[in-house]
Amino acid sequence: MAKFLEYVPGNSILHRLNPSVKLVCAVLFAIACFVCSNLVFLLIMLALALTLALSSGFGRETAGLCKAVFAFSLILALVILLTTPNGVELIALPWGYIGTGSLLAACTVVVRLMAAAIPLFLVFYATKMTDITNSAVKQLHVPYKYAFTFTSTVHFIPVFMNDMSAIMEAQTARGVEFDTSNIIKKIRLMVPLCVPLLVSSVRKTNSAAIAAEVRGFNLRTRKSGYKDYPIGLLDGMALGVCVLIVVAAFVVSLMA
Repeated sequence: MAKFLEYVPGNSILHRLNPSVKLVCAVLFAIACFVCSNLVFLLIMLALALTLALSSGFGRETAGLCKAVFAFSLILALVILLTTPNGVELIALPWGYIGTGSLLAACTVVVRLMAAAIPLFLVFYATKMTDITNSAVKQLHVPYKYAFTFTSTVHFIPVFMNDMSAIMEAQTARGVEFDTSNIIKKIRLMVPLCVPLLVSSVRKTNSAAIAAEVRGFNLRTRKSGYKDYPIGLLDGMALGVCVLIVVAAFVVSLMA
């Protein structure tokens, strides 16, 4: 199983697509998910995203992502249930009620976030980070500083996760128990870990900035990259499908 947001080599259709096309298609897919609130349409979108993940060989990575997104979306769903009285009343609350419309809205949020997140994360699993940066600069005309900042942020996420894991293991060896079921106690134990993580992140960021400056970061332009990223028939078909999905989302939204 690949690490979080780590490139996995392969020969699937997703791997063969142009990096810029992958990004654009993922964004269009997410836009379609947020444009339409029809639960059936969103379930179809989720099924398409899962099918793409399985066909590309990222079943286990997608399962882990879905668990994380599901846990986060449950918090939003709970807020909606408690603050959006709508439809036929099911459960009475002191400040309102939970209705059928509340349940529908909560389910819609969960499915929408999962469907929108999967293609965006698959892009990073199926594309090298350097290719994403160079393609975005060359073909999407994104300023190199912005593209580098974005990809560096994504690159440092697994690094910081590994650092946090190492810090927790060191504290566990000293007798600290992180497996407590008390949430408040667990938060109190986690807060002191932020200090060494912050120090480590500042050191890594400073070292990366110095290395980039030594390599002529400020002199980098759109024509500096040596690698070309041609757009072929497969890329055009993928873009066409995603545009049709966005159009369908607008149509379904207007019909609702």
